[in-house]
Amino acid sequence: MNTDLFVSYRNRLQENCGKVIVGKEEAIRRIGVCLIASGHVLLEDLPGTGKTMLLRAFARCIGGSFKRIQFTPDVLPSDLTGIHFYNQKEGAFEFRPGPLFANVVLADEINRAVHRSQSALLEVMEERQITIDGETYPLEEPYIVMATQNPIESYGTFPLPEAQLDRFFMKLSLGYMTPEQEKQVLRRPDTKEILAGLQPVITKEELALLRSTYREVEVSEPVADYLMNIITETRNSKRLACGVSTRGSLALFKAAQITAAMEGRSYVIPEDVKENVVPVLSHRLTVMSGSHLSPEAYLRQVLDDIPVPLE
Repeated sequence: MNTDLFVSYRNRLQENCGKVIVGKEEAIRRIGVCLIASGHVLLEDLPGTGKTMLLRAFARCIGGSFKRIQFTPDVLPSDLTGIHFYNQKEGAFEFRPGPLFANVVLADEINRAVHRSQSALLEVMEERQITIDGETYPLEEPYIVMATQNPIESYGTFPLPEAQLDRFFMKLSLGYMTPEQEKQVLRRPDTKEILAGLQPVITKEELALLRSTYREVEVSEPVADYLMNIITETRNSKRLACGVSTRGSLALFKAAQITAAMEGRSYVIPEDVKENVVPVLSHRLTVMSGSHLSPEAYLRQVLDDIPVPLE
């Protein structure tokens, strides 16, 4: 397989998005992995760290239609999916599509919506279709939901249900920039001006090719066993109420393949698995009540304990 296409894809995304968000190349690369894997992104961080701007920049990089939804407690499911309304002039009902009918959907502060509205995303994220009044509408590819949320401890938030969290391919966090990076941002033109000038660097045809070829990346038996040892450990642990689902193990397998391809390799090494464990699996774990260990810290312990294959 030609891994040069994957390397070029990674470099173009990082360069273009890097004009808007400084010092977050790793997050940009991981969102690029999600797009190839047809997965969705959950970006969790404190307000004002650039979550929305990063996802807006990514949407511009891949072109296609883009819609942003600002979630609030009064948002209804029909506000997302669309409604049938009666056209008095035509004397018939017509369908008015909601903002979920786009290639890239930015669900801003998703955990500020009530659970009923959050659940409206379940079908669209998994099946790439929307059913309204018994009629099903398929969605155009590529399709990706990129959601931001403030930490659960923040005022006025509603935790996402486990079934919906499991449908996100990765959960990422940006964190603060370094002082030098932030000074660079302070001195440059307004971020909105830079964002407005971004041009698409990835075509739909190129993305379709990447999606159809990444599964050719080879995964040896020892590496596959290493991956499954990590998954099995989460399912057998007494510190967790819920381990990783089969959807999660498939996501980790795909992420490792795409990561290898974007590094210019046609085979997966253990490091490709290790670097994806926390972003792909942490939001799929449920820690036992009373435990002070976060899912991220637990997974890092697992990585320290499980032997890494040498070949």
